[in-house]
Amino acid sequence: MTRVKIDQDRSLRQHLVDLLKGGNAHAKFEDVVAGLPGKLRGVKPPGFPHSPWMLLEHLRLAQWDILEFSRNPKHASPPWPEGYWPPTAAPPGSAAWDTSIKRFRKDLKSMQDLVANRKTDLHSRIPWGEGQTILREALLIADHNAYHLAQLVDVRRLLGAWPEK
Repeated sequence: MTRVKIDQDRSLRQHLVDLLKGGNAHAKFEDVVAGLPGKLRGVKPPGFPHSPWMLLEHLRLAQWDILEFSRNPKHASPPWPEGYWPPTAAPPGSAAWDTSIKRFRKDLKSMQDLVANRKTDLHSRIPWGEGQTILREALLIADHNAYHLAQLVDVRRLLGAWPEK
């Protein structure tokens, strides 16, 4: 690779990792999930179809599916839509919220690592896909996460549980 191509590749990878982390024009995952009282995690605000738990689990499940598709030729996606949403509005137990957060973080870090690895071809089609590339899947995760994190901020506002700054 020429020096310019190497610099462009490094720059693109860093921009993708930064986009996946959130911030800048998007809310950061850590800020959105921090400090939400347990009693509100399963509450759907009036006129809103999702509880905080439903949004958190949907974020985790969709991100996991995209990551696994990106790196595992034997991965089978869950059925749509039921496989991408939890069956209940409330977490099934007191540890479920924290477990979901940990799993989301782990999968997000795995996608960041995949993108940052110079051995990962960002532009070639994923052989077991239908034209998708790792670049497209990373952008899909960033876009999907930003959308649903904004919904989670809205739910927290409606529940009176978002710190207005």
